[in-house]
Amino acid sequence: MPVTASPAEEIDVLRRQDPEIADVLLGEARRQADGLQLIAAENFTSPAVLAALGSPLANKYAEGYPGNRYHGGCEYADAAERIAVQRATALFGAEHANVQAHSGSSAVLAAYAALLKPGDTVLAMGLGHGGHLTHGSPANFSGRWFDFVPYGVDAETGLVDYEQVAALARHHRPKAIVCGSISYPRHLDHAVFREIADEVGAYLISDAAHPIGLVAGGAAPNPVPYADVVCATTHKVLRGPRGGMILCGEELADRIDRAVFPFTQGGAQMHTIAAKAVAFGEASTPAFSAYAHQVVTHARVLASALEAEGFAVTTGGTDTHLISADPAPLGVDGRTARARLAAAGIVLDTCALPYGDGRGIRLGTAAVTTQGMGVPEMARIAALFGLALRDDGARAARVRAEVRELTGGFPPYGH
Repeated sequence: MPVTASPAEEIDVLRRQDPEIADVLLGEARRQADGLQLIAAENFTSPAVLAALGSPLANKYAEGYPGNRYHGGCEYADAAERIAVQRATALFGAEHANVQAHSGSSAVLAAYAALLKPGDTVLAMGLGHGGHLTHGSPANFSGRWFDFVPYGVDAETGLVDYEQVAALARHHRPKAIVCGSISYPRHLDHAVFREIADEVGAYLISDAAHPIGLVAGGAAPNPVPYADVVCATTHKVLRGPRGGMILCGEELADRIDRAVFPFTQGGAQMHTIAAKAVAFGEASTPAFSAYAHQVVTHARVLASALEAEGFAVTTGGTDTHLISADPAPLGVDGRTARARLAAAGIVLDTCALPYGDGRGIRLGTAAVTTQGMGVPEMARIAALFGLALRDDGARAARVRAEVRELTGGFPPYGH
């Protein structure tokens, strides 16, 4: 489902007012179009989402919720938010949705604020095994305000060790259990997490920032029936604006809403909420479902091809849009691999590797699938990885030219 409209017309308007910033935006547009955008948390939004982001709703202050604002003139802001909430609840089968969260991290903060008190014990995936900053990093509010106990993955399979999760829960009796990861490429068993949480009397919080777009398209299991609260982002595979949302049952709706506003946030970003509504509408279509399944197919093909190139792919593959791999068999570590690939126009992240101090690479197929690339392109991308990493960067210019040739046939916003 490649998007077709160009942002050039909007930039022309900006150029007349502020050519310096216009040049920055044009440079970023060229960067996105000229390289392979494989960061797992990124995607290309539709022109309709971009239009909503640049709409007059950007001017509106709307503290509060529809029908209960602290500012006047909110009738259209209310309409936009009600549409976004209705579409989100229908899309994910949730009783309640808060669409005001500014990001995935702020959504998680609000969930903790609604359910926990400072000092409470929380069980979450360890940072070295794929946990997010909000899962107990000492540099983050989560690690400073709560007592996090980490669980991890099996050393041989790389899969979540559910027996360890259950044992830790029984020993530490956490107030909440968080299931979710930024680099775990397999589906989590929400039913098992629910059983463990019920056994120890804990809330179950699903941090579904990465898979929620696949959930929308029916390409990943839905955590909503199992979790007390689901936190998510609206970008990534969901292909909406950068932002967050929270899904829950009616019994927690008031606590979640109060935790977002007024406890952790001020005025809602109404232009972003309108853009979220557009994305939810797009995600409810058969075309998006086909897209989500294509994303997974492409990730599996790419993971297999990378393994054939010599990468050690964690868990031996993927069920999602995510791939994490160790490039050590090619003679480089994750940071060196990322730098060489970046020089060749291939953009991705590094990630922690369990049971060691090394770092791997993390990538995803959401953006290249949006551009219209298919299975043949995934095989070609893997070959470009191998070329870029096997010759101390000497082939970077050659690979860079091949990347430009490849991406030239799949412009994200048209020619």
